Amino acid sequence: MVETSARLLRMLSLLQAKRDWTSAELAARLDVSTRTVRADVTKLRSLGYPVDARPGVAGGYRLVAGTAMPPLLLDDDETVAVAVALGAAAGRGLAMAETSLTALAKLEQVLPSRLRRRVEAVRDSTSAVPTAGPSLDLSVLGAVAAAIRGRERLRFGYTTRHGRAAARHTEPQRLVAWGPLWYLLAWDLDRDDWRVFRVDRMTPRPPTGARFRPRSIGEDEAVALVVARVSKAAWAYRARVLVHAPAATVRATLPISLDIEEIDGSACRFELGADDPDRLALWLTQLDADVEVLDGDELARAFDRLATRLHRAARVTPAR
Repeated sequence: MVETSARLLRMLSLLQAKRDWTSAELAARLDVSTRTVRADVTKLRSLGYPVDARPGVAGGYRLVAGTAMPPLLLDDDETVAVAVALGAAAGRGLAMAETSLTALAKLEQVLPSRLRRRVEAVRDSTSAVPTAGPSLDLSVLGAVAAAIRGRERLRFGYTTRHGRAAARHTEPQRLVAWGPLWYLLAWDLDRDDWRVFRVDRMTPRPPTGARFRPRSIGEDEAVALVVARVSKAAWAYRARVLVHAPAATVRATLPISLDIEEIDGSACRFELGADDPDRLALWLTQLDADVEVLDGDELARAFDRLATRLHRAARVTPAR
């Protein structure tokens, strides 16, 4: 019985590691006959593991999705990775934190001592910068993800950053995680344009059942669009500038996402902003290039204040 149980666990591990196995391959790996393989597959099915069989020369066995989540077999590295990831998720300000803690407790209860020591070593030697963010309802995140995957139009209630309630009808394109926040990039059917929504401010309505054909936009382009829209929405001060430096230099120097219009190899234009115009002026001095303010009185005045301070500092006589 012990030998049979060990062989079943070994077969289960093989089925989880590879999509398709022929009877001959499994028999060779387990050092048994193909008849024993068929009997073991029957036992796994009786235990709730959905093992699918395909007849013929090219046929074989595969573990498929069933109606319930069966136990998984993980190797040492996979086990440590899952434990560390659950611990990190439990420390985030999300609604999934409690679920992560209960899953981690179940896993640590059965960890061998050698793996427990590895997990504890990672945990004890790691620090995380605390992130303050709103609680995220996993059911909302799941509903949005399901609409994206099913290419189904999504209706939802939305609370704007000014606290106003609105109803939106969209074609959801992609979820983007940025720090503690999740954003949905979607085509707004009422505004006929791309819009970005914070998932924690969404209240999904019942599924519409209406399908759509996704618009052509790459993953990197989607992320860049979300970063640009979110950054601009948060700006208290805006300005448009002409910089006498290559666009590549600007992108590599400034710590913000920018939509840069390249004029030639030595100049470019772009719009940018910040909560503080003085900080914005200081950022632009990092370019070590001439800057012209095309639009933005606050930034122009901030440059004037910065120039006055720098001029005053340059005229101070060092103490002897």
